Amino acid sequence: MVSKVNLQELRNAVVQAQKELGTRFDFRGSHASIVFEESPPVLQLTADHAAQLNSVTEVMEAKLAKRGVSVKAFSWSPPNTLPSGIVKQQAALQQGLSSEKAKEIVNTVKALGLKIQPRIEGDAVRISGLLRDDQQSAIRALQDKDFGIPIQMENYR
Repeated sequence: MVSKVNLQELRNAVVQAQKELGTRFDFRGSHASIVFEESPPVLQLTADHAAQLNSVTEVMEAKLAKRGVSVKAFSWSPPNTLPSGIVKQQAALQQGLSSEKAKEIVNTVKALGLKIQPRIEGDAVRISGLLRDDQQSAIRALQDKDFGIPIQMENYR
């Protein structure tokens, strides 16, 4: 189990959102913009006022959803108002599982009572067991539970 974001899809979503901001009538002549910085991965949204910032956020979230990038992958900071009146908001991209989330996943798997062994390997959790049915039921249980981050299943074979 890992938590990864496809950066190419994220870049494509940002480009599409920037194009939409450039063509929409309600954003013409304003400071509305979306910028994605690669290192550290941060998404910056800028607008003239709070209502416009909400519109920019909705555009970005719609483009992310179309490209298959989970909105849960971002930790949003509160909006900041600059002295010029422009409103900015940043979202940090969360890659990998934090130790707290990994421990929560391990505890959830252990609470299922199946004959499988979860273990933390860096920023991922590996689940091994003899029966595939036990592993698949653990995967279903983990997909049903919301951990607040996007979780993908990878096969290590």
